[in-house]
Amino acid sequence: MAAGRACCEVLWSLSEGDLWPAHAATVTHPLPAGFPHFLVEPDDVYIVKNKPVTLTCRSTPATQIYFKCNGEWVHQDDHLIERTVDPATGLPVMQVKIDISRQQVEKIFGLEDYWCQCVAWSTTGTQKSQKAYVRIAYLRKNFEEEPLGKEVALDQEVLLRCHPPEGVPTAEVEWQRNEELIDPKADPNFFITVDHNLIIKQARLADTGNYTCVAKNIVARRKSSSAAVIVYVNGGWSTEWSKWSACGTDCTMWRSRECTQPAPGTGGKSCQGLDLQSLNCTSEQCPQTVSGAEDVALYVGIVAVALCLTLLLVVLVLVYRRKKAGLDADVADSSILTTGFQPMGIKPTKPENSHLLTIQPDLTTTTTSYQGTLRSRHDMAQKFSVSNGPLLEPLPNGSQTLHNGKLPGEPGDFVSRLASQSYFKTLPRDTVNTSYGTFNFLGGRLTLPNTGISLLIPPEAIPRGKIYEIYLTVQRKEDLRLPLAGCQTLMSPVISCGPPGVVLTRPVIISMDHCSDACPENWAIRLKKQSYEGTWEDVLLLGEELVSEPYYCQLEAETCRVFTEQLGRFALVGESLSMAAAKRLKLLLFAPAYCSTLEYTIRVYCTDDTQDLIKEVMQMEAQLGGRLIDEPHVLLFKDSYHNLRLSIHDLPQAHWRSKLLTGYQEIPFYHIWSGSQRYLHCTFTLERLSVSTCELSCTLCVWQVEGEGQSFSLDFNISKDNRPLDSDFLLVDNSTPALAGPSAFQIPYLIRQKICSSLDAPCPNGADWRLLAQRLKLERHMSFFASKASPTSVILDLWEVQHFHSGNLNQLAAVMGDGPDRANVCSRTVHMIVSYCECERFHFLFRPTLKHGLVLTCSPLTTASGTLRAQ
Repeated sequence: MAAGRACCEVLWSLSEGDLWPAHAATVTHPLPAGFPHFLVEPDDVYIVKNKPVTLTCRSTPATQIYFKCNGEWVHQDDHLIERTVDPATGLPVMQVKIDISRQQVEKIFGLEDYWCQCVAWSTTGTQKSQKAYVRIAYLRKNFEEEPLGKEVALDQEVLLRCHPPEGVPTAEVEWQRNEELIDPKADPNFFITVDHNLIIKQARLADTGNYTCVAKNIVARRKSSSAAVIVYVNGGWSTEWSKWSACGTDCTMWRSRECTQPAPGTGGKSCQGLDLQSLNCTSEQCPQTVSGAEDVALYVGIVAVALCLTLLLVVLVLVYRRKKAGLDADVADSSILTTGFQPMGIKPTKPENSHLLTIQPDLTTTTTSYQGTLRSRHDMAQKFSVSNGPLLEPLPNGSQTLHNGKLPGEPGDFVSRLASQSYFKTLPRDTVNTSYGTFNFLGGRLTLPNTGISLLIPPEAIPRGKIYEIYLTVQRKEDLRLPLAGCQTLMSPVISCGPPGVVLTRPVIISMDHCSDACPENWAIRLKKQSYEGTWEDVLLLGEELVSEPYYCQLEAETCRVFTEQLGRFALVGESLSMAAAKRLKLLLFAPAYCSTLEYTIRVYCTDDTQDLIKEVMQMEAQLGGRLIDEPHVLLFKDSYHNLRLSIHDLPQAHWRSKLLTGYQEIPFYHIWSGSQRYLHCTFTLERLSVSTCELSCTLCVWQVEGEGQSFSLDFNISKDNRPLDSDFLLVDNSTPALAGPSAFQIPYLIRQKICSSLDAPCPNGADWRLLAQRLKLERHMSFFASKASPTSVILDLWEVQHFHSGNLNQLAAVMGDGPDRANVCSRTVHMIVSYCECERFHFLFRPTLKHGLVLTCSPLTTASGTLRAQ
């Protein structure tokens, strides 16, 4: 009966659906009845590097024990079985061990966790153990958030943040000060939060030092970059003033106090207020003195010195005014057409307010003279006869002086001069990312090619009689770290232009790329400016601009135009208002231009979608011998706190394999969102099975949230790919870094003056500068334009910035010529639309009239001018 019952138990177990091994139903030696129970169950384990792990299971009474991993039975030969007898009960004890390798776990990586459990049989039934999970241990290198240095006052609370690298098992965090472990139990002034942040409850002088966040697990130990904490002491006055002094000869007594409780230290502020007080004595306390001959002589001497100084000052003022009058006359003689350099033959004198010029201008320029009218910047060499039209009145003597537009000096000399001054300590020493030029009242333009960064100095922005040497540079992000908090992110390059403190009579325009999406309702975007003390201040909130402020901003789809009356260091910082806010990223794929080994690497860069960062990546890859293997792709990165994940799929298994140990790679969310990390990238190492294999096809997948991502197909020959996707493919801006005077503008200076004089005055039917702003779709900025002395001039400045590469006056004339209200243009705008065109032989002027419509004045170079009626 016992044997029959055993057979029935085994058959019943099979009917439950478990696929037991065939020999499990055979019991060679009947054992005492008893349900199996586990003495040892398998525990969760981690695979470190390539070392296999062992799972152990022990049960009594048991006739058979086998492991099942992820729903499949482990082969009998993989079990290490040990049978013993419990000496206390006499029941059989069975122990089984199996080894799990890294390769077994990787086969199902990404689908679910790898788990195993053991099943024990006895004559009375079966029993399953708990599941033991087997995971591959790792610890990534980069911290998701590193501590930042701070300067704090004595007794102030200090918070240092740390978000350790992702790892399995989760990393433990400890803190070090000057390489020594911080123990909150030994020093209760320290406290480590559950989020791994370090709190110094009351800062002490002894707490000054370098703090490091250390993350460790069973795989590795990582250290963050050190954060310098400086505890400073603000000075305090002593508790009582000193005693009053004896009354002096001036009938005054004094008392003092000292800034010693505590004395200021480690950069702390000194005491605020007076350290010395005076008080008039009473008449009884004043010492009695008698004025004698000595006092009379003293007073006479003082009066004589004062008279001499006054006479000397009058003489100096008269001499200065004569010299200045001579210089202004020379400048006015060429004030219409000079390109921004002081004329040859005039010895420069020290200008007024010279303390505002932090850089002495270089005046070594050459000049040339010729007869003729002003030409556009496209063809300065040719000459043509002067038109007698109302827009081009020649100068009284019929001649003008043009100055060579080539900027003197070497860039290295200019940068070294800047770096020698205190404000420019963080100015980059390299001249690749810096442009400079010498400018006067005619203005000009500075450009950093292939960065989208430029500075427009409009005419009359620099006061007449002044000459400024101005620079424009982009700061590398490791040179400056903006303080960002919460959901804030850097959305533009950090731009410096200067020297700061120069006097400007009109706003200049800075153009730079930004990487926000096209949804301004999701953002609060601020313009930040660095002060002389080095702190960053909010000077403008987009959408809430005040026309009375010296800053204004126009945000376009990919570019920001900043109007500013003060030069300095600027950056755009955005704060997301919802999780729908997104930054534009640019994905750049590079691979070696030449590969002779079996290994082949693909580097995927993830950078903000601004031209300056793309240029940096291009230049760095050119040095590494890399080439672009696909066109750049735009990716929207949302403020969802999810990391960016990248993976490669669909490799032809017969020819290629991936050496990546995990299913995908990740770039931490904070590293991307902060915008302060350069050259963020992932490297995928592939291995071809034969050197003769050259064709590579695969799919790159990029996603932030499961189910919401992009995939890009790659298919090319690694040795014969000749597609024009190298660094020159994107770096196509050949703009001149510096242009001074008329060559920097589309609209000639005289025509610009005529347009401004025609449109600045209000017109009853609105056919003035307001119509120009409306036609150019700039209605949002009407109040800003109206606040300026010449609204038309500011509008034309913005048009110049937007159309420097592609615009011409025909386009501007066409904009103003369209529309049903063209016939109602005020008579003051007769000369408003002027198209200054050039061809090989003709010089054309277009001007509208109420009587004849649009009239074309044609002035051939070799014949008399004629008039044609435009259709």
